[in-house]
Amino acid sequence: MSNRIIEVSQLSKTYKEGTEAVKNISFSVKEGEFFAFLGPNGAGKSTTIKMLTTLMKPTFGEGKIAGYDLLQKPEKIRLQIGVALQNTAIDPALTGRELIILQGRLFGFSKAEAIKRAKELLELVGLTKDADKQCGKYSGGMQRRLDLAMTLVHRPKVLFLDEPTVGLDPASRMDLWQEIKKLNKEYGTTIFLTTQYLEEADEVADRVGIINDGEIVALEKPEALKSSLMLDKIKLFFRSIQEKEKAQKAMMEITSNLESLDNQIILHLQKNREYLPVILGKLAAVHVFPIDIQIASPTLDDVFLQIIRDKKSTNENRGV
Repeated sequence: MSNRIIEVSQLSKTYKEGTEAVKNISFSVKEGEFFAFLGPNGAGKSTTIKMLTTLMKPTFGEGKIAGYDLLQKPEKIRLQIGVALQNTAIDPALTGRELIILQGRLFGFSKAEAIKRAKELLELVGLTKDADKQCGKYSGGMQRRLDLAMTLVHRPKVLFLDEPTVGLDPASRMDLWQEIKKLNKEYGTTIFLTTQYLEEADEVADRVGIINDGEIVALEKPEALKSSLMLDKIKLFFRSIQEKEKAQKAMMEITSNLESLDNQIILHLQKNREYLPVILGKLAAVHVFPIDIQIASPTLDDVFLQIIRDKKSTNENRGV
């Protein structure tokens, strides 16, 4: 028996006006996996999630969630998944406890079962103390955690999270991530995540899929994606903008693949090369000396940006 809980084959979506939002994508997600689905705005992320969560029918292709076909058994799939979208649908007049109990009743729980489940979930997301406050008095972070609890009422096997931390302050983001990681590691819930914060995906995802212009352009573990760049970032910090600008001219003799930020320069150079003596020699020649030098490996942001640049360059060369 396959341990793939999400299976997608040649899935496509073309809108009435002819726009191809998703183009023949194929991938799978293992049971218990933390999968991050990334892409720029308009790449096809939301359309894909809508198809996988039965909110939209595909134009072509096949998909299965927990063994159930998207087109043939959508009602069965809805019992296997939880969906937390960017905008929470929370009645401000009800309390957190009342909302979770109501959700349980809608899923067919008895009153006693719904009350018990509400208690469990309020504890899970850290809202026990505020359970009987009206939701309109909750902070944004508390509302997100309540929304997460509501998606878990029926114990879904797969949890779809669409930009779950957008608009949250750093402390609230950290709190929410603790709950999400607990669901994945302790309860074995499969997580399908989209996020604009690539450092979050880098930290938590077992695998990453990147979609651009409706096509899957990368599908791999974060470490493998970062290693594939074969680049290091060398950050040079200077005392003033004037020194930085002078240094930047000198660094252009080494590479044009650099960034200029305030009083620092970031060079993107091939891994495992001895660049520092060359860099310091060029700087000494123009009488500029950095106050700090840092060497860092590529991040998922770097991978993402490089893939998008490569795709754009390919399209331009084709005249697309």
